[in-house]
Amino acid sequence: MVDLNRAEYPRSSKYDAAWLLDCDMGPNPLWLLEGLNLQFEPGMKVLDLGSGKGATSVFLAKEYGVQVWAADLWIDPTDAAANFTAQGVEVTALKAEAHTLPFAREFFDAIVCIDAYEYFGTADNYLAYLTTFLKPGGQLAIATPGMTQEVRNLGHIPAHIKKVVGWEALAWHTADWWRFQWEITELVEDVSARMQESGWRDWLAWAEALTEHTGIPNGHLEMLHADQGEYLGFALVTARKPR
Repeated sequence: MVDLNRAEYPRSSKYDAAWLLDCDMGPNPLWLLEGLNLQFEPGMKVLDLGSGKGATSVFLAKEYGVQVWAADLWIDPTDAAANFTAQGVEVTALKAEAHTLPFAREFFDAIVCIDAYEYFGTADNYLAYLTTFLKPGGQLAIATPGMTQEVRNLGHIPAHIKKVVGWEALAWHTADWWRFQWEITELVEDVSARMQESGWRDWLAWAEALTEHTGIPNGHLEMLHADQGEYLGFALVTARKPR
């Protein structure tokens, strides 16, 4: 039986491992979300951008009592909504492309994006677009695959990473890259960016658990074993929109 209980993630450990693994679309999203150490008040409006099958949306609704809009491009909102109902939470599920979001300006108290921002958020102009949906003082938080060194500084994509993800590793940046990228715009303040201390280890543990759960080797296992934490992890980035 897969055991995903971790002392450092007490809230995540309350959730059924089989359910969470069945929601898989990448490394344990609840560990990443809990690792951001976010603070919410009940009733806040939160956008879960790139919500996948909905594990993070369930977590946000249950743990913080916030109103959640779960927006994803790849998952049928009917399927996501069924998951929410089964988990006993009221979450608004919708299909949305990250560059054409169907929301009013300054609608959300917070926007959270777990293991999805790398697909749409690295362009220089995206932060300006996304923050239009945040209220003044609203929180923005992402957890995204990160590197300990920039690929552009290395001059190449390390072979074990290139073999598995190819050019997509160009979107896996260092925490310092994210800090500069957000701070220089002055669109947000109180920017915090760090590499998750246990990022590589957690990613590997998830890949091993998923392989055990499904009986199918996870595609990232070989890459993670070869890496041994030299390059790979997750960047955790938070900021606020100025009031």
